[in-house]
Amino acid sequence: MTQPIVFHPIGIIHSPFKEPVNMPIQPAGAKGIRGQVELLPEFCEGLDDIDGFSHIYLIYFLHKIQDYRLKVKPYLDHVKRGVFATRAPHRPNAIGLSLVKLIRREGCVLTVENIDVIDGTPLLDIKPYVPHMYDTEDMRYGWLERYLEKFKTKKS
Repeated sequence: MTQPIVFHPIGIIHSPFKEPVNMPIQPAGAKGIRGQVELLPEFCEGLDDIDGFSHIYLIYFLHKIQDYRLKVKPYLDHVKRGVFATRAPHRPNAIGLSLVKLIRREGCVLTVENIDVIDGTPLLDIKPYVPHMYDTEDMRYGWLERYLEKFKTKKS
């Protein structure tokens, strides 16, 4: 086994969700819900030029997760799946990823929309979302393919 990897938060994510109960499971279920991403002052300069992007990835520590499971039952399915084939939070490394809409930057604070994160979540990193950098021509969605029609219908 390798040595542990240590991360230090660069900020904190604020949202209306104090507990996982009734919290949206994915950003698509959090449509229109706003939150703030507050960077620590020493990282604020790293936000320069971010306001030109419409969407950003938030990478964060799932600080409320106490354990992990290698087989989980996803919210869309009734069959246990391998955790790495899902977006379930109970993972060996409790790292979360959300794609949110960037509304504005004010100093060290970003206002975002479509937030699906518990209030007080430690922020590890931010990356801009640039869909043109991905070759998505031959994408497959595994066991989720049968549920895609539901998503397409809800978006319309």
